This record gives sequence, structure tokens and C-alpha cells, in this order.
Amino acid sequence: MTPETLNFFDKVYQVAQQIPYGRVTSYGAIAKYLGAPRSARMVGYAMNNSSEKNVPAHRVVNRKGLLTGKHHFDGTNLMQQLLESEGVTVVNNQIQDFKNLFWDPAEKTPL
Repeated sequence: MTPETLNFFDKVYQVAQQIPYGRVTSYGAIAKYLGAPRSARMVGYAMNNSSEKNVPAHRVVNRKGLLTGKHHFDGTNLMQQLLESEGVTVVNNQIQDFKNLFWDPAEKTPL
């Protein structure tokens, strides 16, 4: 399947699979990268449905670094636990040092 024939969710999954270990991005950054800057919510819907797609959905947060999608993970704090296992510090559902951990798919420059 070529990128042109992929549906929007599949394109979201392809981008999310590129997020480096220990880094995070936002729903809006993925939407913007895909040419749909007003579709951050659709990216969120894609992440909600990604559990069987081998997608690191825990690395996608809102534009302020909040774990807004955490209720879609099994267990109470699974999203936070997955991030912390990668060295990301989370306090009160907020990524600490978000600006430095943020990965912009348009730049694709992992640390």
C-alpha cells in the first residue's frame, strides 16, 4: 500500500511509530505534519484505536504536555508508567521538561 492510499488513521500510526524512545509529540504536531492542522482530535481518535497496531500511543500527548489520553490505557497509570520506563518524568499528569523532550515530526530530529 502506498502512502497515498492509506487512510488518515494509518498515516497517523506511521508517524507515531517514528517517535523516538524517551521523546513525546502532540496530537496537533502529527495533524499538522499530515497536512491537516485542524485535525488534532482525529489524531486522538486514532491513538484511542491503536492498541493492536504496535503504536507507541503513550508518546502522544496534548500541546501542553498533559497525558490527556491516559484513560484509554489499561490500568490506572499505564501511560505514565510507560513514559517513565523510557526516562520521561511525569508529575500530576504533566510531562516535565516537555519542550526539550518534544519531537516534531516535521523536523524528524531525534536526540
